[in-house]
Amino acid sequence: MENVGIDVSKAKLDVLWLRDPQRNKIKTRVFRNHAREMPALIRWLQEKTGAPPQAVRVVLESTSVYHETVAYALHEAGFVVIVANPKWVHHFAKSEGQTHKTDKQDSGVLARYGLEKGDRLSRWQPEPEEIRHLRGLLGRLRALEKDRDREQHRLEKALATTTPARVTASIRDMITALEAEIRRLKDDIDDHIDGHPHLKRERALLESIPAIGEASSRVLLCSYHSRTFGSARQWAAFVGLVPRHRQSGTSVDKPSRIGRGSAGLLRKTLYMSGVTAQTYTPEVRALKQRMAA
Repeated sequence: MENVGIDVSKAKLDVLWLRDPQRNKIKTRVFRNHAREMPALIRWLQEKTGAPPQAVRVVLESTSVYHETVAYALHEAGFVVIVANPKWVHHFAKSEGQTHKTDKQDSGVLARYGLEKGDRLSRWQPEPEEIRHLRGLLGRLRALEKDRDREQHRLEKALATTTPARVTASIRDMITALEAEIRRLKDDIDDHIDGHPHLKRERALLESIPAIGEASSRVLLCSYHSRTFGSARQWAAFVGLVPRHRQSGTSVDKPSRIGRGSAGLLRKTLYMSGVTAQTYTPEVRALKQRMAA
């Protein structure tokens, strides 16, 4: 298996192929991070490695949304794509004694990460098209809700001070426009879910759970369809709800606390559902009392 690392940034892709890991021979190339550059990247990988796509492992980090174009292009071309957790790659670099940080060095670390971890790394699989669409709608909805909340805070300050009436009116107009667009987006999201029978069915099941409503069911649907989970335990670890133990010898014995997974928004959503559940659901209220005791 050939190993390639790609350091992704907004503007460019630093690509490094481990030509001969034992003698530290490498081949590097820089491409623009744009869809038009993907055919050239694929040709370069095929020509240099001389291996079929399924025999080339390409490791890159999850970098906001900037890694998506290259990840989808390489996956569709048949390459083994690994989208690595930046934290684990960082720890791997430290364990290798890596003290310098440049784009070329980072791509080399990623290639060696793929070499060392090998088949233990999970191959990246793209989201289904309907989930990508849902994620885009939810992202826009969250952005508009944040804008509305900011405008509402501005209105509160304006009403508490001697702000000109024209400014207050402008803030009110903006809130009205944002709320109208938020309602339209929520309708579009509901129509999208209803248009896919499996999503509609799963949403109905979710909302049959006490304290899971429309808002939380949307986020949950998008979350557990975003990648393949082998068990509920894996999903809980991804969200960051698995207790982590801190015990070592006789000097370290700290209370177990939940970790911090990569799904911060979902954790916040579930927190509010949990607050509601402990108020209205006897089983959850009993669990809270037992844990507190």
